[in-house]
Amino acid sequence: MGIAKRIGTPLSPSATKVMLLGCGELGKEVIIALQRLGCEVIGVDRYPDAPGMQVAHRSHVVTMTDGKALRELIAKEKPALVVPEIEAIATATLVEIERDGVAGHRPEIIPTARAAQLTMNREGIRRLAAEELGLATSPYQFADTLAELQAAIDGGIGYPCVIKPVMSSSGKGQSLAKSAADVQQAWDYSQAAGRVGAGRIIVEGFIAFDYEITQLTVRAVGASGDVETFFCEPIGHVQVNGDYVESWQPMAMTPVALQKSRDIARAVTANLGGRGIFGVELFVKGDMVWFSEVSPRPHDTGLVTLATQRLSEFELHARAILGLPVDTSLRRPGASAVIYGGLEEKGIAFEGAAEALQVPESDLRLFGKPESFVKRRMGVAVANADTTDEARQRAKLAASRVKPVAAQAEPLP
Repeated sequence: MGIAKRIGTPLSPSATKVMLLGCGELGKEVIIALQRLGCEVIGVDRYPDAPGMQVAHRSHVVTMTDGKALRELIAKEKPALVVPEIEAIATATLVEIERDGVAGHRPEIIPTARAAQLTMNREGIRRLAAEELGLATSPYQFADTLAELQAAIDGGIGYPCVIKPVMSSSGKGQSLAKSAADVQQAWDYSQAAGRVGAGRIIVEGFIAFDYEITQLTVRAVGASGDVETFFCEPIGHVQVNGDYVESWQPMAMTPVALQKSRDIARAVTANLGGRGIFGVELFVKGDMVWFSEVSPRPHDTGLVTLATQRLSEFELHARAILGLPVDTSLRRPGASAVIYGGLEEKGIAFEGAAEALQVPESDLRLFGKPESFVKRRMGVAVANADTTDEARQRAKLAASRVKPVAAQAEPLP
């Protein structure tokens, strides 16, 4: 497709069709943003009734790591754009489709099939950043066995160290090993919680950073007509066991650290190419900055932009992939705080929404996930204020007032 010269009418022969691979809470917001711009959106996920499926024009349930099933679905729907919104996808199939097309149709893969393939696996993106681009990262090694892991630690990585599968997301399988007594348990957890089961891990030397940020970076068509790089204000965030629990924007940084962060983000995203938004995670200590990871799609910490920016990260992504102008300007400081499920239940209910929204300048997003787990992200509270400190207090207060509960059956008439 390339850049959209015109946008058609959904559910008509002129429709501009976009297929979203992944329909979680981030995908849901992207679907809404695309629909507001007149696109016809097909949602795809591995389970039915995912949040994005509830708003897509139509949806399909497939195993997205099944290359044959993915190929058949793309051949059937013939979307102009295929937009991966999760990592666990048959990326080799996307590479083939980008190169050769399918059933006489060649959709554009967002941002590129290579970007989706490299970032699905921590080894690919880490080697690109550290070994090809020469960017500062934590010391690291890869291991396929417990013995190799212990040898890597003893051979220079040392303690404390972070151990995680090369293929996982949202902190799954990640542990901090403070001594030799922690290694066996960390290894076992990495093998149980990786995205594709037991497999290769990365062990990283621990960086005593002051804070970590997400630098949202947009590759979009600029006034020149060429793809240019645009930056949002940096987002500070707190992660627990690798999973985001709160974020705020803007994050106060020294001018030197901010420039280094953007230089790193520009180098990585330029190499990955294509159009769209990228979430670049970085560690910062004083003026020193280290690359951590990158997601070639909206980032969970970027949910704060629903409150802070004129255009949220989801609207920026939609505009960028369609070749439309973007505006990354900050509107007002704000923060986000996660609402967890707190219980194992299908079809939960939420109490306390009215109390939460009594918090000044607050808002809620309840994602509509069909099943709750204790540590599953089921919603988020966002809030604005004059300062990020006050916004964080407001967001956390609002989130604390929302109580997921087991849904009660409706009384019979």
